[in-house]
Amino acid sequence: MSDTPARLLQLLSLLQTPREWPGSELAEKLGVSDRTVRRDIDRLRELGYPVEATLGVTGGYRLTAGAAMPPLVLDDEEAIAIAVGLRAAAGQAVAGIEEASVRALAKLEQVLPAKLRRRVRVIGAATATFSPAGPTADPEVLATVAATITNHERVRFAYRDAKGAESRRNIEPIGLATNQRRWYLVGFDLDRQAWRSFRVDRVESPQPTGARFTPRELPAADAAAYIAGDRTDWGTRTYRVDVIIHAPSYRVAGRVGDQPGEITAIDTETCRMTGERDDAPEWLAAQLISLGFELEVRDSPELTAELRAAGDRITRALTGK
Repeated sequence: MSDTPARLLQLLSLLQTPREWPGSELAEKLGVSDRTVRRDIDRLRELGYPVEATLGVTGGYRLTAGAAMPPLVLDDEEAIAIAVGLRAAAGQAVAGIEEASVRALAKLEQVLPAKLRRRVRVIGAATATFSPAGPTADPEVLATVAATITNHERVRFAYRDAKGAESRRNIEPIGLATNQRRWYLVGFDLDRQAWRSFRVDRVESPQPTGARFTPRELPAADAAAYIAGDRTDWGTRTYRVDVIIHAPSYRVAGRVGDQPGEITAIDTETCRMTGERDDAPEWLAAQLISLGFELEVRDSPELTAELRAAGDRITRALTGK
């Protein structure tokens, strides 16, 4: 075998079998000389693999435990077994290992060949595991989102709120965290220009966009602290809204109102949006205009100012003045 990288991978795979390998046996399996085996062993040691050699008639080489875990070489069946186990652990939110399971699953699924990924999904779908009461996160969604966090890559997905209303989100994902056996994604919502948290069991069809970003400073120590409420942005400027929208509530919910109680039906053709907002007033004004329905702003100086400014811009565009 003249391809050195391929030979090193095959040698590493042999050494990861828990036994001691005589140099002559390794040379025979690799189709090289004993001297080449010794050089390859030295290369593995330089890469951080702790290969121990023993002398004598029964001596040989074996891989031992080191100070840090080096990369592993897995065959197909080993990779499938580990991926299925990680998916099960990620879905269970077992205290202490759930986040590590998701990180490991994301790394593994990124490099699995397509045929192995399909086998993992088939086995996962056919395997029943005990789950606590309540909704559970899809491990595939968790793995996809975790990969975008690691890669600092924007992600789009559909999101269903507590009332079942669906919206599309474009997020700079920062972290995943569990709270009371539920998974949450924390990220900066680019459309709303505000930090948001999302229950992962309500996230559907996440799609990495390929667009990289520089992480913003999260207003908390980490994602877990943000979910727990240990945030530093509670002093962020908020504003109150009270708007009558001449449209059925189902046409509005999820497009400008995401929290329970924000959008309430007045009758079959009219609804009302009320509450405190912490996103940008200019974003909400643009979203309300894009609805295409008649509006009545009852109480919101900030929103009124933004709507007036938008109206002035539209007038200038139409009149050229």
